[in-house]
Amino acid sequence: GSFHGAQALAELGMLAQAEEPKLGEECGVFGMYDMEGRDVASTIYYGLFSLQHRGQESCGIAVSRTDGPQRNSSSVKGMGLVNEVFNAENLDKMKGDIGVGHVRYSTAGASIAENTQPLVLNYIKGTLSLAHNGNLVNALELRRELELSGAIFQTTIDSEVIAYLIARERLKVGKVEEAVKEDMEDLAAEARQASEKRKAAKESQET
Repeated sequence: GSFHGAQALAELGMLAQAEEPKLGEECGVFGMYDMEGRDVASTIYYGLFSLQHRGQESCGIAVSRTDGPQRNSSSVKGMGLVNEVFNAENLDKMKGDIGVGHVRYSTAGASIAENTQPLVLNYIKGTLSLAHNGNLVNALELRRELELSGAIFQTTIDSEVIAYLIARERLKVGKVEEAVKEDMEDLAAEARQASEKRKAAKESQET
């Protein structure tokens, strides 16, 4: 289906799984759903403005109408500060009662325009807009696995790996909430395994 409110909130819920960053050293994320159906882009802008200290490299906003057709999301992203990327004109064009914004401080992935967030992906179930804060400890392994199955990546950030995994899982389950839950559990388990392997390898070297 289209990018509905419940779906977006579930997608934003994955942010709680991200590692809590130190002040000013990672990214800022701001999500909003207006239950009265009003546009949210300008409010998200002010939210990002207040989070500017969390990242100064790039920023972006993606919005959608929950009562609109499939693939009705719109986004504006760019390198630089919030007040440099956004203005009254481009904010006014962003029509949507649900959305997410992101300010980036790069911790993984190059400092290039392609790595700005939110990521907006069109797939068979509709549109997935995702903003993520944190690093996947096994991102390279997961990326390689997805590439071998035919995935084509447009960025070098961990967030795109998460987006692909959610989209793939969504084909197997009835709701996006279920897809997010399953993938977060899988990612957590794989991260623990990767951490244990590194720990064992380090202990082996020390002995």
